[in-house]
Amino acid sequence: MEETRDVVSLRKCQLRVITGPDEKKKFDLNRKITRIGKKEDNEVALLDNTVSRHHVEIEMTADSYLLKDLNSTNGTFINGLRVKEAYLSPGDVIKIGNTEIEFVAFDEKVRIEPSPNQQFGELVGKSRKMRQIFSLLEKVSPSLATVIIEGETGTGKELVARAIHGASLRKDKPFIVFDCSAVAPTLIESELFGHEKGAFTGAIKQRKGAFEAAYGGTVFLDEIGELTLDLQPKLLRALEQREIKRVGSNEKIDLDVRVVCATNRDLRKEVDEGRFREDLYYRLSVVKVHIPALRERSEDIPLIIKKFLEQGRFNRLPDGSLKVVRVEDDALKLLQRYQWPGNVRELANVIERVVSMADGDTISASNLSYVFQEMEQMVEPTEKMSVDTSLPFKEAKQKVVEIFEKDYLEELLKRNNYNVSRASREAQIDRKHLRNLLKKYEINAPDDDEED
Repeated sequence: MEETRDVVSLRKCQLRVITGPDEKKKFDLNRKITRIGKKEDNEVALLDNTVSRHHVEIEMTADSYLLKDLNSTNGTFINGLRVKEAYLSPGDVIKIGNTEIEFVAFDEKVRIEPSPNQQFGELVGKSRKMRQIFSLLEKVSPSLATVIIEGETGTGKELVARAIHGASLRKDKPFIVFDCSAVAPTLIESELFGHEKGAFTGAIKQRKGAFEAAYGGTVFLDEIGELTLDLQPKLLRALEQREIKRVGSNEKIDLDVRVVCATNRDLRKEVDEGRFREDLYYRLSVVKVHIPALRERSEDIPLIIKKFLEQGRFNRLPDGSLKVVRVEDDALKLLQRYQWPGNVRELANVIERVVSMADGDTISASNLSYVFQEMEQMVEPTEKMSVDTSLPFKEAKQKVVEIFEKDYLEELLKRNNYNVSRASREAQIDRKHLRNLLKKYEINAPDDDEED
């Protein structure tokens, strides 16, 4: 088990000769520029006399490989089509002279030794799993590699993305968050790529999308697994061609961003089941980082709580000093035994509530009893939801979703004293989107929702 925990998957690309004098030879693509030709000074020197001395080169960019023909005599072909320049996708067959070469991408298991550090950006942890992640992030953050962050809801995937940006050469440029699950499918394209005035009903003026707003910096695509199949090719095309077009425009705009994604789904499984494009998956998952659930790293809980107490505004007295400065051992043990289905986000919520009710400067197990009693009631089994199976699947599913959304919103508002700003922050959805949902379900909330 120890060995398994120290191993991560990193994307590796390779050229495999499938026909010609060099058949079965393999060449790793691990340089900025890889030249291919028959002359010995090429990184890939072939024995095929019909290949030019310097026939073609492959440039490794942030998340792709760009092939360029070097004015060869016989030309360069990809999947039977002659090209001068093209981005490669896994499975592409390159033909130069009488040689055919397949471009292959695969995940390689690499051993990562844990970092000696217990913090990376705003992330903290002393567990082996987290220090292993810190070690990986320390290596990949300064590069331009595309990163996909996997983990359950509430594990801190956005914090990881911000930490990557903060440790990169783009740290002084914008960091733009785009939540694929919080935008209506019909608006995602314009929100990502921007739109021109009059491009569609409601487009009253030109607007930059997330990619333009992040120019020179990092765009964080949260919940990438929610991106619909019809939009996935458009994202892939933008990443491959390094350019975008606003909705309603034919003008091409250069794309200079690093892409970091996050998902709580198993994207490999989504690919296998036809819900996510394989070529986009390979484009995005150059480096994969899996964030463990909080229940899998309970030894990190004291450090996380310490950070919350030191940095949280909720723990400040009017004079600026800390209200709570210590958590008793019995309270820590209780917190470490709990399973935390909501992960770090749930822990943060509990600590804030306990601090608000604390009389002194210490949290004890007795302070936690009321909060945990409430939480246990929340997770008690409820009556099975009624589903009308006589309806078509899509219609039945929609009705269940509507029941869930209405119940969720009512409880969310009640818990936040009908303050929409606080409710949107807790639910981590855009305030305007929350307002639209409340309107949809005819749930009343005050228009003036400034903080109390």
